Amino acid sequence: MKKRNLILIAVVAVVALVALLIALRGSRKSTFPQDYHVEDTASVTRIFMADKQNQHVLLTRSGDSTWLVDNQYTANQSMVNLLLETLNTMRIRQQVNRNAIPTINKDLAARAIKVEVYQRKPFINWFGDRLKLFPREKLSVTYFVGRETQDMMASYMYRQGDKTPYIIHIPGFRGFPTPRFVTDPLMWRSHTIVDLDVHAIERVEMTIPDLPEESFAVQREGEGFYLELQGHQRAAGFDTARVAQMLSGFTYLNFDEFASIVPNSFADSCVQGTPRTILRITDTAGQTHEMRTFLKYNNPDDLLAMPDPEMYETFDLDRLYAIVDDRDTVLIQYYIFDNILQPASYFLGHDKQLIAR
Repeated sequence: MKKRNLILIAVVAVVALVALLIALRGSRKSTFPQDYHVEDTASVTRIFMADKQNQHVLLTRSGDSTWLVDNQYTANQSMVNLLLETLNTMRIRQQVNRNAIPTINKDLAARAIKVEVYQRKPFINWFGDRLKLFPREKLSVTYFVGRETQDMMASYMYRQGDKTPYIIHIPGFRGFPTPRFVTDPLMWRSHTIVDLDVHAIERVEMTIPDLPEESFAVQREGEGFYLELQGHQRAAGFDTARVAQMLSGFTYLNFDEFASIVPNSFADSCVQGTPRTILRITDTAGQTHEMRTFLKYNNPDDLLAMPDPEMYETFDLDRLYAIVDDRDTVLIQYYIFDNILQPASYFLGHDKQLIAR
C-alpha cells in the first residue's frame, strides 16, 4: 500500500513538474513586440507621410477601393495596395545592436520618413470582437522609417512609444521597405485620363487646328454611333470597325508620366503654341474630359554632342506632350494613342495618318 502511494506521489510530482515547465515556457515573452505591423488594413482610413525635405502626402480612403491624394486627386490604386500590403507584412527581423542604437537614433532624427496610420476602430470592443460599438477614426500607430541596412534586405525603423528602434524586413521579399514609403504626392496620383466603357461614351470630338477639314465627332445615337464631319455634316458612311476600335481605346486610357518629373523636358516651350489636336470625351452622365496634344522636341542640348546635327531628330518619335483637363502637363505615347489621334479621313476608310506628329 505504501509502495503504491509512493508511486502515485511520484507520478503526480512528475506531472506537476511537466505542467510547470510548459507553463513557464508558454509564459516566456518574446523580446520582440508581435504587433509591430498593421493587422487590419481594411480599417485603415488615412495614411500621412512626411520627410525632412518638407515633402508630404495624405492618402485618404474614399470608398471600399478608391483612395485620394491630398483629398483632391485619384490615387494610383496599385501603389496604395502595395503600401497597405507592406504595413501588413513587415516584421521585426532583429533588434538593433545596443552599441549602435545612439547612431541609428541620430540618423532617424535626421532623415526618417514619418508615417501616421489612421484606422476606424470601435470605442467599445467586447467579447472578442463580437460586440463593437461607436466606431471612430483614430491615429493607431506612428512609424519613423529610416535607411536600409548594410545587406539591403531591411530598414531601420522606430515605432512611436517603443524604447528602441528595430530592423524591419518583409519576409520573402528581397529588398528593404523604405522605398515603398513615398512622400512625393505626384508619384501617388493615378495616370488614368479616362476609364470609360463604350456604353458610357456619349460623344467624342476631335479638333485638328492645322487641318480643320479633318476635324470630326463621333456621336451616340441610341445603341450606336454616327460620324459627324466639319460643319456638323453627318457622314453618309464610315468604317465602323475603326470607330469601334477608337471608342474601345477609352477604357483605362493612361498617360505615361507627368512632364514635371522628366529631366530637361522643355515642356513650357513646347506647349505654348497651337495644339496639334484637341480631344474631348463626354460620357453619358454629361462629364467632359479634354486633352490637348503638342509635339515634343528632343532635348536641344543633345545637339552639342551630335557629330552631325543634320541627322538629329528634332521631334521625339515615341512620345508627345498633352495637357489634360487644363490642369496637368503629361507625356503620352504614340503607341497607346495611335488609333485615337487620327483624322476624319482615316475613319472614312483612308490610310492611317499620324496627325499628332
